[in-house]
Amino acid sequence: MQNTRLNTLVDVTLNRLDEWLKNPWRRTSIQLLAFLLGFIAGQFIASIAGQRANLDVTMAAVFLIIIESYSRLIYRSNSEWTKSLFLQTINWFKIGVMYCLFLEAFKLAS
Repeated sequence: MQNTRLNTLVDVTLNRLDEWLKNPWRRTSIQLLAFLLGFIAGQFIASIAGQRANLDVTMAAVFLIIIESYSRLIYRSNSEWTKSLFLQTINWFKIGVMYCLFLEAFKLAS
């Protein structure tokens, strides 16, 4: 690829962002933010599924397959790419969604 100004700008910006995110406190804050956003998304999923009451079993099965396949991908392998910030952030988002759905189930006593 040619080394255009836009290409150089994107490379420099991504390198600066990568250096900025190497700080452990920043990584932790991003993961905490992902957890909280996952909690909000879980409330959204629970309220939509509760209102519609359409295809509850099917949607629960699809959601379970997605969550379990992602968990298998992350927790089974010990490779270096599973320790990336992006995959860890998605994992914390998933944990937030699951925690919220767990609490919603307790609230509904089911």
